Amino acid sequence: MPLPLYLLAMAVFAMGTSEFMLAGLLPDIAADLGVTVGAAGLLTSAFAIGMVVGAPLMAGLARNWPRRSSLLGFVLAFLAAHVVGAATSDFSVLFATRVVAALANAGFLAVALTTATTLVSPDRRGRALAVLLSGTTIATIAGVPGGAVLGTILGWRATFWAVAALCLPAAVGIIRGISARPGQNDDGVGRLALRSELAQLGRPRLVLVMLLGALVNAATFGSFTFLAPIVTDTAGLGEWWISVVLVLFGVGSLIGVTIAGRLSDQRPGLVVAVGGPLLLVGWLALALLATSPAALLVLVFVQGALSFALGSTLITRVLYEAAGAPTMAGSYATAALNVGAAVGPLIAATTLSTTAGARGPLWASAVLVAVAVALASWRHHRWPGRRRARQGCGF
Repeated sequence: MPLPLYLLAMAVFAMGTSEFMLAGLLPDIAADLGVTVGAAGLLTSAFAIGMVVGAPLMAGLARNWPRRSSLLGFVLAFLAAHVVGAATSDFSVLFATRVVAALANAGFLAVALTTATTLVSPDRRGRALAVLLSGTTIATIAGVPGGAVLGTILGWRATFWAVAALCLPAAVGIIRGISARPGQNDDGVGRLALRSELAQLGRPRLVLVMLLGALVNAATFGSFTFLAPIVTDTAGLGEWWISVVLVLFGVGSLIGVTIAGRLSDQRPGLVVAVGGPLLLVGWLALALLATSPAALLVLVFVQGALSFALGSTLITRVLYEAAGAPTMAGSYATAALNVGAAVGPLIAATTLSTTAGARGPLWASAVLVAVAVALASWRHHRWPGRRRARQGCGF
């Protein structure tokens, strides 16, 4: 894989740390700013909403800009949002900074996804995206738990400052590793009419794959956002165990995205057919066994692997299905997954006040994955094997 791809992954690491870090900081943020944990959870939804809106908007604005200028501008805007967020004592201002940071993240990821696919041959897109997304999974292994530890020692604001600092080497990497020339116009695709690229959203196959990605990500974020209460309240573990659980989830996600990266180009149907039902069973098992610390630790690892294997495969399929929108395809994948990231915590938050308590998000995740599995099965029968065989992908 080319070096610029790893430099993009470095920036994704910083942004992934920010996107996921609230899972270990929600109780402290809620106490400091005088809101409930459920309300603090809306910060995750704010970030996701900004990603949903920002992905197509920012990609549309930047489609004819030089890649390096676009990526660098988005990283610096992301940095500024975290500086303001670290300094504020007003929940509404913090909420606003999460939206701004998400807009920058969305623009960056939309451009980075399409850039990554141009750095490799067409039959290696899945592996290229696996490298790019490894920035997110490494963030869950190192960045997010590290942020949780930093937040425990120095307070949640220190974690925001740390994320801002991470953006600096990422910016240097972009300047040194990405060409300054207008990337989307290198082969003329950037001159395609925006209307033609947006028209791809009328294709039922593309819409359905995007919906599947949204459902899987909703399940992932719905439970991940509220892991801290599950660790401390349901399993009865100490606060320091939150970081351990986050590391296990992150290690699992890295393994899952790495394995899926080798299968998503040629055998995506296998990943979906096997991973979907297993992911459903895993959420059900975690909801039932979360009171057992040993079961919690094992199942969090497994769910991290399955969630990211399935999610990264669906990202790859969105890019394949949106081949007719070469400058906007990355934004479609980003928007689809972040619709899930926005809806998931909202659904999960409503379950906290039910009899299910802290385990409510786990039950909600199981329902969301069950819907995805049902839709995937319907898709298999709706578009049978002839076209899938021609694509050589089985999905």
